Amino acid sequence: MRFIIITGLSGAGKSQAVKCLEDLGFFCVDNLPPALIPKFAEICFQSRDKMDKIALVIDVRGKGLLNDLFPGLSTLEELGFSYEILFLEASDEALIKRYKESRRIHPLARDGRLLNGIREERRLLHEIKSRANHIIDTSSLTPRQLREEITGLVVEGKSFERLIINIISFGFKYGIPADCDLVFDVRFIPNPYYVNSMKKLSGKSETVREYVLQWRETEEFLNKLGDMLEFLIPNYIKEGKSQLVIGVGCTGGKHRSVVIGDALYKMLIEKQHRVVIDHRDIDKDNRGAAR
Repeated sequence: MRFIIITGLSGAGKSQAVKCLEDLGFFCVDNLPPALIPKFAEICFQSRDKMDKIALVIDVRGKGLLNDLFPGLSTLEELGFSYEILFLEASDEALIKRYKESRRIHPLARDGRLLNGIREERRLLHEIKSRANHIIDTSSLTPRQLREEITGLVVEGKSFERLIINIISFGFKYGIPADCDLVFDVRFIPNPYYVNSMKKLSGKSETVREYVLQWRETEEFLNKLGDMLEFLIPNYIKEGKSQLVIGVGCTGGKHRSVVIGDALYKMLIEKQHRVVIDHRDIDKDNRGAAR
């Protein structure tokens, strides 16, 4: 019997995970009191239909009942049932944004301060996270991407690299993204903005892409950047980092940074890393300014 316990931070995507597992044929129960887990497993195993794929959502909504989780899991092991813990997390910034958009109240925000509730929840779930078999950081994932990861995990048995690499192309004239871990300035590359036929195009244009990538310095930069990241990424993972934000900037964020960002995205995807990309300033009006 496949027995998965879904847990994690409120707003990190547990509802999406349940929908995905239901579509994969799992019998899902939300917010079951942890003390009932062993009995529930026995009932499922002894049922006429022999339920062989079970998923339970356990989180802080049960408040004090959460203390029964580890004794319940110990009893489950004594009965001969194996289980997996899938833990969903996200950054404070991502959770705050999601709560503001949904206008829901965090279950632990007793004083009305959302951030206080998130921090308290992290504290309460710390031990559960330390025992999780699978941890997925959903900060930069769309619902579709989360579904793909869970499907790969459950159906294909894939083991996902925990580190999510987020590439952001931007224009220095609009400011460096505040959450960048690494920033690369590509304003040394010849600027297609000054070529009349490409001035109004973006880095998504094949013409602009070919122009930016044709230079020897561009090729050398991408090779050196790729080598550096292949050294850094395993070390970041070893230190427990779950998200790496790489900023690639040019003057206006419309030409060079877009091309280099896309090239870096392709390079990292080919090496089987988890990568998302955002061209922050590509559609901004840059009248009279170099890109």
